[in-house]
Amino acid sequence: MSYWNYRNYTPSWIQRWWPQSPPRRVNPFRSTRPGPDIENAANSAVLGVLRVDLCQEDNHNEHHTSHFYAAAAKEALIVRRGEPFRLRIHFNRDYSPSKDAINFVFSVADDKNPRPGHGTLTALVPHDGIDDLGDTLDWGAGIETHEGTLLTVLIKPPSTCPVTEWRLDIDTKLLGDGSRSYPVPLPIYVLFNPWCPEDQVYLEDREQRKEYVMHDTTLIWRGSYNRLRPSVWKIGQFERHVLECSLNVLGTVGRIPPAYRGDPVRVARALSALVNSVDDDGVLLGNWSEDFSGGVAPTKWTGSPEILQQFHKTQKSVKFAQCWNFSGVLATIARSLGIPARIVTCYSSAHDTQASLTVDVFIDANNKKLDAETTDSIWNYHVWNELWMQRPDLGVGQHGAYDGWQVVDATPQEASDNMYRVGPASVLAVKHGEILRPFDGGFVFAEVNADKLYWRYNGPSQPLKLLRKDTLAIGHLISTKAVLRWDREDITDSYKHAERSEEERSTMLKALKQSRHAFSRYYLNDNFNEVEFDMELKDDIKIGENFSVVLKVTNKSAEKSHLATGQVNCDAVLYTGVGAMEVKSIGFELELEPKASEYVRMEVIFEEYFEKLSSQAAFQISASARVKDTDYEYYAQDDFRVRKPDIKFQMGEGSIVSRKEIDVIVRLVNPLPIPLHKGLFTVEGPGIEQPLKFKITEIPVGGTAAATFKYVPPYAGRGTLLAKFTSKELDDVDGYKHYEIEPRPEDLLQPNGSHRSSNIIRRRTDVIA
Repeated sequence: MSYWNYRNYTPSWIQRWWPQSPPRRVNPFRSTRPGPDIENAANSAVLGVLRVDLCQEDNHNEHHTSHFYAAAAKEALIVRRGEPFRLRIHFNRDYSPSKDAINFVFSVADDKNPRPGHGTLTALVPHDGIDDLGDTLDWGAGIETHEGTLLTVLIKPPSTCPVTEWRLDIDTKLLGDGSRSYPVPLPIYVLFNPWCPEDQVYLEDREQRKEYVMHDTTLIWRGSYNRLRPSVWKIGQFERHVLECSLNVLGTVGRIPPAYRGDPVRVARALSALVNSVDDDGVLLGNWSEDFSGGVAPTKWTGSPEILQQFHKTQKSVKFAQCWNFSGVLATIARSLGIPARIVTCYSSAHDTQASLTVDVFIDANNKKLDAETTDSIWNYHVWNELWMQRPDLGVGQHGAYDGWQVVDATPQEASDNMYRVGPASVLAVKHGEILRPFDGGFVFAEVNADKLYWRYNGPSQPLKLLRKDTLAIGHLISTKAVLRWDREDITDSYKHAERSEEERSTMLKALKQSRHAFSRYYLNDNFNEVEFDMELKDDIKIGENFSVVLKVTNKSAEKSHLATGQVNCDAVLYTGVGAMEVKSIGFELELEPKASEYVRMEVIFEEYFEKLSSQAAFQISASARVKDTDYEYYAQDDFRVRKPDIKFQMGEGSIVSRKEIDVIVRLVNPLPIPLHKGLFTVEGPGIEQPLKFKITEIPVGGTAAATFKYVPPYAGRGTLLAKFTSKELDDVDGYKHYEIEPRPEDLLQPNGSHRSSNIIRRRTDVIA
């Protein structure tokens, strides 16, 4: 769009300064190659733009965007809002400030009707000097230097600028004569700026900015609360097409009007919906079955780039995903846009379908869980995101502003405002039980702090009996990757007060009083006395080994003996706690002496559980008991997981140097008492555009599979290679190697090492018996 199309929207003072001339429409998509137009401009007195140097290397360094593929390939100018960037304009003759006028017209590329009032169209008349580029909330432009035909200017997008692709046209005019318009051929991407104090996503801590904005690989914790398992995930926010896809989906899938794409709250809420496919054919299609035909099993993905690149190419939802995949992709989009983001795991996470703030489990007369009536569930773990931003929309509460980390969850569990999404919900509001604060605070509160209730259900016409309540079952070991360390950081205390503390119980009661569900009111009025018993599970059991479940039953009476009857069950389940398939069950009858304890032991061997095991090796152990001649009943559940092996990396000897070839070997030992067939290693890392794949025909019992390849690190700094292994008998096995990459000696003179694709040569795979 030229200035002459724009001028009808311009303030009167600019129109007075810029002499009247008949408007002329210019096609912003026209060819910019030198031709008759430029020649005519040169022959006339009107100043003509020959070319524009976007100063990409300098701008990308100063705006922390040099690692983006599009930046290194010089496909776009990528800048962050609230900070100036530099342009060098080459004219066809000397620029004369006294007779030549210049105007910079910025418009949002995908806005069919950009308007100044919407913040999607602006015209800038540069003033002489760069000392004052105006208020941080406004666009600004200033002339830095002028030498003959070369003009250097600084342009500052406002700190509230829409985060999107912008188009730039440079209009020139000879005072009292005609005008010209030059469309800059490359797109300009304006991103959020966590380095800018005036930006709503400003993150003061330098180390946290490195971790939550710049790092392209992370850890996601999976497993169960008694067997934590870190898995590596390639964020890959700088890889090819990832930024373009991230910017594009805000409009095409998220349907955020261009004027609102600078609001991180609005963007975060849209991301939580557009990453899943339920309402809007978004990026990923969820699948919590064990049938993944027609797509990729969630456990086989190694990172986000391949998913986003596929979606960018096909514009069709990618199959398939579970919670950690949704979270990984959302983190990638957020970091690429410039919003600090991290991935968070909550162990024993509640899925409260009733909005009662409790997890209600219904048990029949035979001590079997009623799946139809039990709509709530407890996931072994659930993974979501936290995005960092200010929340001026929430105001200031009793505990201060609600700025900082906000929960955003793209896993489609429950509808919010008629779409499957969660957040952004203030972590601070969740901790203090302020469940009515937007958005979805009650759902997140239940995920981390619900109480688990076991109900005896004898039919629709019979009253419910509360068998037991467990106030400690939900919200364990809330975890994220530590800042600049490959360790786990426990952030449980940011979500909830310490268990058994007075603050925790009072917060729970405060939240329950805000809930209008019948179950929560029933629970508030019930003073059921807890029954304690102990299930003992050995934590470190490797897949392929046998294991045992031990139930300790204690008679608390000091005088009376009791007869306890019941059963212990072991079910193979999905990590979401549903889809149970019985592995083994035993009954028991114990004569309990006063103040005595007895033990029930159930042995489970490999052959009993292997065929029924889900891909994530999760079990649900339950125990039930009745005491004869009393109305006393026990019921409890626990989660259990067998451990899978790790893939080991071996890298070439000596220092790892940028753009210098090294040898890499990945190895895996078969842990099962049976051979593995149709094995496949998948390897990803910085600069690997498409995951490497190495097939292994068979690994014998006790054998080792190995794959060797050559790898060229694309740039200096921190790097992480990650690998997955799948086979017919064993899958969801992974490993990673973190390393430091030294710059080449010649790069020390030019510290901006470019982001280039690696030249990777596949070599061989080996099996060692």
